[in-house]
Amino acid sequence: MCTLEKRGQLFLLKLTGDGEHRLNPTLLDSITSAITQIRSDPSSSQSVLITTSDGKFFSNGYDLALADSDPSLRPVMDSKLRSLVADLISLPMPTIAAVTGHASAAGFVLAMSHDYVLMRGDRGFLYMSELDIELVIPPWFAAMIRMKIGSPAARRDVMLKAEKVTAERGLEMGIVDSSYGSAAETVEGAVKLGEELVRRGVDGHVYGGMREALLKQVLHTIGSNESVSNRMRNSGSKLVCDFTNKSLSFPRGFEGIGGILWYQLDMNAFDEDLDVYDDESD
Repeated sequence: MCTLEKRGQLFLLKLTGDGEHRLNPTLLDSITSAITQIRSDPSSSQSVLITTSDGKFFSNGYDLALADSDPSLRPVMDSKLRSLVADLISLPMPTIAAVTGHASAAGFVLAMSHDYVLMRGDRGFLYMSELDIELVIPPWFAAMIRMKIGSPAARRDVMLKAEKVTAERGLEMGIVDSSYGSAAETVEGAVKLGEELVRRGVDGHVYGGMREALLKQVLHTIGSNESVSNRMRNSGSKLVCDFTNKSLSFPRGFEGIGGILWYQLDMNAFDEDLDVYDDESD
């Protein structure tokens, strides 16, 4: 769950408890409810959001154990996170992630959905774990990474090496804006930055509109139907592309998950969305 505290013009959203803050429907609904409450505040357009957490984890990503126990929740979690990230992008105020613990996979994407990422330097890492657990990331994850990580070499190391990025390394990559000696100092740094942004006095609605324009491709990908809910467990399976029929054929040997099986395509080459179907042939 999460709590929401208002300090002057700062909203502090905290993921509470000492667990991994896995992104299951309950936690995602709790965060979304807090964002809705912030948006409805009369002073929201002159405010700043800071998101942080208790314990050693910022968020360890989707609740895969829950998804395995109830497959119907896989697309639910993906849909709820998509909606939450879209809400953060359209929020009429600056946003700061104070990452005081590990942020992995979807948790990493949640942190990157903020305008600023501040991180403790004494422990914790940012980690796109999908390569190591044999998942292929959804296109909207990739769109966010392309927008938020400017260097192709850094994107390669994050996605294709699954590097566990420390605060120091994140500064080098341009992912992390500043590093601090402890969790408390990280939150203090976020509060200081938030107060500076409030003093700047920008119109939050203009700010949010600028952010939406900047992240237009991310929003487009979030809202599109370019993904299939799958978990790849058979490394020998191949993804077959039928460009004549503008469709994707997925051989057997895949089991579904909230992480999304993705094959990179140049979507500009098509004038309509791809149709996706199961390949029942041998």
